[in-house]
Amino acid sequence: MRMRKVLAVLLSTAMMTGLLSGCGSKTEEAAAPAAATTEAEAPAEEAAPASEGDVEITWMFWDDLEATEDLMSQQYAETIKRFNEADNGYHVNVITTNLEEYDTKLNALIAAGQAPDVWICNPGPNMTQYVEADVVMDLTDVLAKDTAWNDSFTGGIFERLTYDGKIMGVPTNFAAACVFYNTEIFEEVGVSTPTTWTEFMDVCQKIQDAGYSPLSISAGTPWCLSMVAGYLCDREGGPDNLKGVADGSVKWTDPSYVNAANKLVELSKYFQPTYLGDSNDQATANFYNGEAAMLIQGSWAISQINGNAPEMQDKCGVFQFPGVEGGSDPNRWIVKTDNLLVSKNTKNVDACIALLKEFTGETAQKATAEIAGKMPIIDVEVDYSKAPKQLSYVQDIMKTLTGTFGFYNESLASVEAGDKFDNTMVSIVMGDITPEDGLADIQKFYEENVYNK
Repeated sequence: MRMRKVLAVLLSTAMMTGLLSGCGSKTEEAAAPAAATTEAEAPAEEAAPASEGDVEITWMFWDDLEATEDLMSQQYAETIKRFNEADNGYHVNVITTNLEEYDTKLNALIAAGQAPDVWICNPGPNMTQYVEADVVMDLTDVLAKDTAWNDSFTGGIFERLTYDGKIMGVPTNFAAACVFYNTEIFEEVGVSTPTTWTEFMDVCQKIQDAGYSPLSISAGTPWCLSMVAGYLCDREGGPDNLKGVADGSVKWTDPSYVNAANKLVELSKYFQPTYLGDSNDQATANFYNGEAAMLIQGSWAISQINGNAPEMQDKCGVFQFPGVEGGSDPNRWIVKTDNLLVSKNTKNVDACIALLKEFTGETAQKATAEIAGKMPIIDVEVDYSKAPKQLSYVQDIMKTLTGTFGFYNESLASVEAGDKFDNTMVSIVMGDITPEDGLADIQKFYEENVYNK
């Protein structure tokens, strides 16, 4: 089955709210990332040495390609291996770090004038900061001249990678955020998948009464918690919420945001006891180890779940984040791509473009779906008998999809605004601040740093 039709539906409405910060927007934050570390602090991945005469480039990634159990990271490692073993005259050396330290170390390298030739990056203001620091290569002409490569991509896939009409990055895969659940626990407790908030709360309570943690989540990695908050903000107020806070027509203190924050607090009583300190990896492990009944994550977690606990595939179901009674459209999904940026200052453009083509070629993209369970970004035939079962579940429930939006923290005015949202949601859940006061603090931040700039 080809993936183009599904992705075309996704991307025809994709990320319109996220485009507020991504497509041609200009933030007023500092243009250059701040230095914090040196290149030596970014551990280099061991790799086969380059052949004599090979052109060498560097690629920076947010996982250890040698030690990882994540199936997507393993496929990235296979792509690098295939690229290096090909008789192409090029060789890539890999710089890795853990996800939590990735941005800090990448920023330090860029600030020191030692940017990797190619690096992986999230969309939205995270990418905008590099574009506006003038360290990213414009790929528009490269794609326009290579029509075969350009035409292979799914329509709309470059929307959040376009700034002032210029394509500044290339995606490697596509994922949607959903709720994974342990079918054995659900059967034991006697509950079914919820479609509304009331049903969701009822399911969580029954699972907790049965002695399980209903939900595993990470507040130690704030974007994990804020992803749930973002779903609630959209379920309460819909796309007008993001559009409104961008232009000031909606306030963070408006009822839809207050209701969303209160629901996040209500949901938090069903998190695992260690959620405040758990990292994203630990929260995911709590789920695939059977300690928690549900995990709210992107479909990128399929590769991590199946890579660490292959047996989990047979008892891992999927449902979409529930709707809120009296709220907005419940069939909108959080979606995102992983993306590759090329340094504007690279001395080896041809080698960098060759690497991008390797990542987006048919071999890599088939493995993206059939092994890692993520959605490819080119029109490629996928054998679902080989693919992780959860991928087909995600595809099935996305048939009712009506629209998409990006991570809230990646859809706001700046990286700082996204961080403010993330950290405030954690503080609200911890009880350090009330929902009303926390949202008022975000509103104040916007008035001082966004609207008055």
